[in-house]
Amino acid sequence: SIPSLFFFLSWKGVAGCCAKTTIAPLDRVKILLQAHNHHYRHLGVFSTLCAVPKKEGYLGLYKGNGAMMIRIFPYGAIQFMAFDQYKKVIQKQLGISGHVHRLMAGSMAGITAVICTYPLDMVRVRLAFQVKGEHKYMGIIHAFKMIYTKEGGLRGFYRGLLPTVVGMAPYAGFSFFTFGTLKSIGLAQAPNLLGRPSLDNPDVLVLKTHVNLLCGGIAGAIAQTISYPLDVTRRRMQLGAILPDSEKCLTMVQTLKYVYQQHGVRRGLYRGLSLNYIRCIPSQAVAFTTYELMKQLLHLN
Repeated sequence: SIPSLFFFLSWKGVAGCCAKTTIAPLDRVKILLQAHNHHYRHLGVFSTLCAVPKKEGYLGLYKGNGAMMIRIFPYGAIQFMAFDQYKKVIQKQLGISGHVHRLMAGSMAGITAVICTYPLDMVRVRLAFQVKGEHKYMGIIHAFKMIYTKEGGLRGFYRGLLPTVVGMAPYAGFSFFTFGTLKSIGLAQAPNLLGRPSLDNPDVLVLKTHVNLLCGGIAGAIAQTISYPLDVTRRRMQLGAILPDSEKCLTMVQTLKYVYQQHGVRRGLYRGLSLNYIRCIPSQAVAFTTYELMKQLLHLN
């Protein structure tokens, strides 16, 4: 029903805002490290977390968080709703079921959500990369205006979209695929230990909350590891116009090569991955647990 749908979107959005605000400092540090901001490029994860408040104040850890808050509501809603719809279409129209249809539906849902909310992600990254005393953008609206007028109109908001889409396919796909597979195996092999009757349908078994959290965290970790180099590429391309080496990061392949040649694998393609585990694993765990709980509350089982 429409009221139930509205409740789901609102609840998901509020939960997402709370979760993202909690890890906002980690997000900002990740962006600074991924693109080798010259103020912090010589530092590691925890030393950067300490250096940002000293240089920019504690609010400096939350730069770009406003744009992220605006993005959360449509992104989460589009992703999870699209996943259910794509799953039904793939099953009915293509006759594909089991683990494969979860992988396909997850990839398509992630790509759909990213494309719809990409301009807000672009603005968020630009604001988060700025350092106190070197501001080019005065806020969200000003950043939108500057990117639109200085970087080719609407095309300017979609710089780095290709590595985002290419990376989102394995990230979202393996995320949903891993979670669904772990859930199926767990309920099949140890239903009494890991499962319990669904709140809306006693005939359907669902995972216990702590098992849901564990499976969601594992799914997030695996998906992040597979897709992380493309996340680094995306950030570099999004920041291209304000980076000194922007002419070397015009395409996805060019950017991947440049980052690898300049910084290698550990300090280049996977720079900030440990931080991403800290912020992503609990986030994905909560996201999947919330998703499973809301399905029960809305009687979707």
